[in-house]
Amino acid sequence: MLNKLLATSDDLAPFIARVAVGGVIFAHGAQKLLGWFGGKGWAGTMEFFTGWGFHPVLVVLLILIESIGMLLLIAGFGGRIWAALLSLVMIVAVVKARHYQWFFMNWYAERRGEGFEYHLLVLALALIVLVLGSGKWSVDRRLTARPARA
Repeated sequence: MLNKLLATSDDLAPFIARVAVGGVIFAHGAQKLLGWFGGKGWAGTMEFFTGWGFHPVLVVLLILIESIGMLLLIAGFGGRIWAALLSLVMIVAVVKARHYQWFFMNWYAERRGEGFEYHLLVLALALIVLVLGSGKWSVDRRLTARPARA
C-alpha cells in the first residue's frame, strides 16, 4: 500500500507542479509559522483563524501543511499525501472564507470581496501531483524505483 502511494514515474510535469506549488505555498506557510514575509507568525495566525471559528487543532494542521508539508512536497517525499492535504486546504479556503465573493482576484483594491482564481490554480497543480505522483528527482521516486539489472 505504501509503495503504491509513493510510486511515481520519472516525468518532468509532476516535478514542475510540485516545486511550483510547494514554493508558493511554503511562502504562505512561512508567514504563518515564522512571521516571514510580513506574516503574523504562529501566535498571530492562531488568533486570526480561531477568531474566525476554526478549531485550534485545524489551525495547527494548516500551519504545518503550508510550511513543513510544502518543504516535503518540494523534496517529493510523500507527494501525493501533501498534495491531497493542500487540495483540502484550498477547498476549505474557498468554501469557508467570507471574503471570496468573485472569481477574479481583487487586483485594484476595490471595496469588494476577493476572488478565488488563485486557489483553483493551486488546486490544479496539487491535483497533478496527486494523480501522477512526485515525478522526476523526488524522494518518492528514489524510494520506489527498481534497481537496474546488471
